[in-house]
Amino acid sequence: MRDGVETTKTIDPADETGAGHFVGAIDIIEVAPRDGLQDEPVHLSTREKVAFITRLVEAGFTRIEVTSFVHPRAVPQMADAEAVMAALPRTDAVSYSALVLNERGLERALAAGVDEINYVVVATDTFAGHNQNTTTADGLALWNRISELARASSLTTAVTIGAAFGCPFEGEVGADRLEWILRNLTEHPPDEISLADTIGVAVPTDVVHRLGMVKQIAPTVRRRLHVHNTRNTGIANAYAAVEAGVDALDASAGGIGGCPFAPSATGNIPTEDLIYMLHRMGVSTGVALESLVDTVGWLGEVLGNESPGLLSRAGIFPPARPLATLEVE
Repeated sequence: MRDGVETTKTIDPADETGAGHFVGAIDIIEVAPRDGLQDEPVHLSTREKVAFITRLVEAGFTRIEVTSFVHPRAVPQMADAEAVMAALPRTDAVSYSALVLNERGLERALAAGVDEINYVVVATDTFAGHNQNTTTADGLALWNRISELARASSLTTAVTIGAAFGCPFEGEVGADRLEWILRNLTEHPPDEISLADTIGVAVPTDVVHRLGMVKQIAPTVRRRLHVHNTRNTGIANAYAAVEAGVDALDASAGGIGGCPFAPSATGNIPTEDLIYMLHRMGVSTGVALESLVDTVGWLGEVLGNESPGLLSRAGIFPPARPLATLEVE
């Protein structure tokens, strides 16, 4: 076990580096139906969203963030949250998560039958004002109330610390600021704490250090990472999180999405690229990669553009049907 993740490291005798590969499992939370679609110019219909989520379930995802219960004026792409929840295929094997930002959102999520809620506390006051019209301190106080209501309803809870590595308005977010937020969260600890690199500024050393802070301050809480690929460090940061023993990673099919309230915040890491890396490392995800790649292609057709992900362009290796051997004269 590495910091809560059931893994072992096996060594291939033929591997002269001695590095070996990891054998274990990590939760992959597919966030494209919510975090991905919320920033897309094309608004999918309820039917298309349900078809998308159904494809993800069939590919093997067991945790999917499907919508958000926020005011439609703020995020019009999520205006059909109740309709989406009502039409989803329900099975005990799949947990559907939704974003909530206030008590009214929680009430709607409970009525719609969500399995998990994800609440956001933004690390800086300026960004919190843009994102939720509040301050970080007020966001923490609101979490205390939401936490009690969610626990009374036996909901699984996660708190995402937005801009945990850097803010588009205030710049660097110091470790002391993150420590203050984490210590406040331990007064009403969620099941999971997610560190979000909302604007894609983190590097692997940041990830290892700040996940270590979560473990030290909230040792009984599961650790999760949400990274954006704005500066092409997303996959490297995900790898660093695996090395640090993270329990769960967020990713978005095709790499779509972003944050509508953060300037230049591009999409999350592509789920298919992440899973390709993890599977080659010997980390189990339970996701059928070929099925996911097919879904990414379908999604690109629905959205009318090619996804930023690379695996869907290059193809899975080794291919199911290798290219014919070329004769060289």
